[in-house]
Amino acid sequence: MVWTPAQTRLFLEEARAHRLFALYQLIALRGLRRGEACGLRWNEVDLNGHSLTVNWQLVQLAWQVHEGTPKTDASVRTIPLDTDTVQVLRAHRQQQLQERLAMGEVWVATGFVFTQPDGNRLHPQHVSDQFLWLAYLAGLPPIRLHDLRHGAASLMLAVGVEMKVVQETLGHTSSAFTADTYTSVYPQVATAAAEKTAALLFGKEEQGESGRVVSLRS
Repeated sequence: MVWTPAQTRLFLEEARAHRLFALYQLIALRGLRRGEACGLRWNEVDLNGHSLTVNWQLVQLAWQVHEGTPKTDASVRTIPLDTDTVQVLRAHRQQQLQERLAMGEVWVATGFVFTQPDGNRLHPQHVSDQFLWLAYLAGLPPIRLHDLRHGAASLMLAVGVEMKVVQETLGHTSSAFTADTYTSVYPQVATAAAEKTAALLFGKEEQGESGRVVSLRS
């Protein structure tokens, strides 16, 4: 299941005050996997260049957390960042520096972008639990954190991003897999091109999105 764009905006509004807001925005807009977001380090983030590189991930096996390489070779990738997300990451870095000052000698310098208040690495399940709680507070239909990644793909397709670009952003091994998974996520995506063509020719306003939560085909 994936949220509509309006529902995703509502979630991000609810999550804005949360200390992991930047993590959730990265997943919602850039489609990082949970482990990739948890395993991201500051030396892999280029805020001036508006990009980040995925080289590692945190994997949860039972309850234990292990650091490893991404899921596939294609998962090792550089992802461009929009201006708003860069600003959010800058604010997150300032917040982390304040936490570091507050913790003093207790702070653990792991280098991770997203950490516990003492600098230690996050437990991926904590990230999922906080996501579910924020979604509940926002009054949204329950979905998995991984479905926020699916929503990012759907958003890119809905605004006309090329399938190859979506594939590379998500770290899929082939655009065929991306196409098979996502082209029917939103029922209105299939008709959006026709509506835009008619709008261009006849000057009609585009129709608004529906408020439904829709399911993935596969």
